[in-house]
Amino acid sequence: MPSTPPTRPAANPAPSVPSVPSAPAEPRALRIEDWLTVLVMAALALITFANVLVRYFTNSSFAWTEEISVFLMIVLALVAGSAAVARDRHIRIEYFADGGSALRKKRLAQLGAIAVALLFALIAVLSVRVVWDDYRFGETSPGIGVPQWWYSIWLPVFSALIAARALGLFIRKSRSTASGVTHAQDGHA
Repeated sequence: MPSTPPTRPAANPAPSVPSVPSAPAEPRALRIEDWLTVLVMAALALITFANVLVRYFTNSSFAWTEEISVFLMIVLALVAGSAAVARDRHIRIEYFADGGSALRKKRLAQLGAIAVALLFALIAVLSVRVVWDDYRFGETSPGIGVPQWWYSIWLPVFSALIAARALGLFIRKSRSTASGVTHAQDGHA
């Protein structure tokens, strides 16, 4: 009598994993800020390294390196500020920002985003006057004597960029948390 091979129990299907809401994707245009950060950091490193080598071998330094380095550090701070606002990583007190109801969190996030947008829009508008004065009066930089407006023109540009990023954050916060707040208030969340 032929014997039948023993049957194996059916493999247990993989347990279902509850779906976890994914974090909202970062704005795709943030690659601009990321690449500007990389380029500015590389330029700062190269300038500083070149100045160290020249100072070591000749006991003198390039006069222009300090002026350019300061300018690049200001650009770096403004570009990083723009990326931080767009990624919602700006400074806040987590105790207040993350505490309370979902509606309270939404309102505080909107308040923070609109305050940043207004502040940097004001800086952009007021700094245009500084650029105009630098241009009109022919101000030159103290280190290498180039027109000062070559440096100051970037303050209103990057301030407007930060204000636009903050408005984008305000819109995203208004849209993304609106449905969650409504469902939480209805008891369906």
